[in-house]
Amino acid sequence: MNNADVKPRRYESRLRKAHAADTRRRIVEAALDAFIADGYRGATMQKIARSAGVVVETIYRSFEGKSGLFKAAVEAAVAGGIERAERPVEARPAIRAVMEEKDPRRKLELYLKTQPGINERLAPLYRALGQAAAVDARAEQVLEDVEAQRLAGMQRFISDLAEVGGLREGMTLEDARDTLWTVTSHDVYRLLVIKSGWALNDYERWLIEVLTRSFLP
Repeated sequence: MNNADVKPRRYESRLRKAHAADTRRRIVEAALDAFIADGYRGATMQKIARSAGVVVETIYRSFEGKSGLFKAAVEAAVAGGIERAERPVEARPAIRAVMEEKDPRRKLELYLKTQPGINERLAPLYRALGQAAAVDARAEQVLEDVEAQRLAGMQRFISDLAEVGGLREGMTLEDARDTLWTVTSHDVYRLLVIKSGWALNDYERWLIEVLTRSFLP
């Protein structure tokens, strides 16, 4: 094969991949806006497709239906953006900073500082999810998947914290994981920030105070 033929094909392949990635980002961005503004039921696939500048069939091919698209929107909210969600978790700057920190107190603080923003971004999607479960049984699985991923991530963090001496004597990895999972949960965020009106910085300070006392020697 002539080398002159290979280069254009590689270039065309890169263009196709870039175009597909851009299309996916536009769809997820449109879906995020629609789910937040209109709820799960009101965010129709037709409306999302029009906003993203694609046909409905493109969304179904890319996301396997509305529940798959909702999951992608939730993952983007957790990551803090669509492009961040496309990176491996350990490659995201805030998570990498947590992983590389060796001081247990600072490591715990860095991790907990990520939680208010995640819960704030997820809040409108959790409201939409309440509607979703009533009209699409697969959407309820989205929440279970998100919580399973969250729990697995917390297990990894607790193991890292223990390795740098960040757990007091007598606290097991499982107890620490479950405590972290509960205290940073969206339900607790909703009660303190949404229902009781706490400012985000007060909520963050509370997380750090409570879990520092619970975990550190």
